[in-house]
Amino acid sequence: MPMRRAATFLLQAIAVGVVAAVALLFLAPERAGQPVVEVHSASASERAPAASSYADAVEQAAPSVVNIYTRKKVVRRDHPFMNDPFFRRFFGDRFGVPRERMESSLGSGVIVSDDGYILTNHHVIQGADAIEVALHDGRTAEAAVVGSDPGSDLAVLRIERDDLPTAEFGDSEELRVGDVVLAMGNPFGVGRTVTQGIISATGRNQRGLSAFEDFLQTDAAINPGNSGGALVDASGRLVGINTAIYSRTGGHMGIGFAIPADRARSIFTDLVETGRVERGWLGIDVQELSPRLRESFGLEGDDGVVITGLLRDGPAHRAGLRPGDVITRIGDEPVKEMNTALRRIAELEPGEEVAIAGLRNGRQRTWEATVGERPEQNSRRR
Repeated sequence: MPMRRAATFLLQAIAVGVVAAVALLFLAPERAGQPVVEVHSASASERAPAASSYADAVEQAAPSVVNIYTRKKVVRRDHPFMNDPFFRRFFGDRFGVPRERMESSLGSGVIVSDDGYILTNHHVIQGADAIEVALHDGRTAEAAVVGSDPGSDLAVLRIERDDLPTAEFGDSEELRVGDVVLAMGNPFGVGRTVTQGIISATGRNQRGLSAFEDFLQTDAAINPGNSGGALVDASGRLVGINTAIYSRTGGHMGIGFAIPADRARSIFTDLVETGRVERGWLGIDVQELSPRLRESFGLEGDDGVVITGLLRDGPAHRAGLRPGDVITRIGDEPVKEMNTALRRIAELEPGEEVAIAGLRNGRQRTWEATVGERPEQNSRRR
């Protein structure tokens, strides 16, 4: 009997110990030698509020967005060969009577001044013989071209109308990837349309869309007819001018590009004041350095572009630069890629003296150049 009581007591003690151990594992794991994993959840007051509507932003920005209709006279001949000057030289007009017809296209624009100034894309109004603007309230007006800049693909129009709504500029430099944006315009001529997305990337370049590229990328739907329209932030402030899309089909694929508003405002000012944009020019062509070329030039780090072409008697040639020279710095700014060099040169004032640092035959050199004014007809020479 005593043995039976002892066995019972032992089994009870073991059971109590197991229960205590299990309780310890669940209630105090750190005391059981297990690491504690803490998961922090934001309280309701700490969570960023999700916008349920962007109607206020649309209401603020949409009235300043206009539709632009252009008309262009096109001369065609019945026989396709007679469009060639070579054939017309020998045969005259005997095989083709010139016929005229009007071609029309559409785009968008943004009123940025109550004086009637409108920002749009150069390619929207390029070659147009007549431009008509349709306002948000149904009014229409003939527009005159104040100035156009193919290098940035921006143009300024002006209309004579009273009580014009204007866009409020935002700070495109403060935009971050992930910020919500709205694209406004007249895609495919269906009427004023608003699409929503985010900033997908900033500083996009080398897209081959214009000579001077520094685009915002967005997944807000941008389609033909949106060009020149507004890209606005969640507060309705203008942060970009819609310009182009990447597409294999001609329609929206989630990759659109806009010119930052800060840059557009600067070009707008130049076009209104002088009718053109002054840009610095050195008369050189440059190429980015591959790792193999960088090694052959003895370059460390990622700075530097190599001169591949140089205009005789241009600013760089007169300064003593030669093809094969490597440029690592223009003024106080390091040069890391071709687009950086192009932008830096363009920002210089014509007539300004600038120091150019680089290498020739592996040796450090510095050249002093007098900046010229970029000729529009020579868009390939920086």
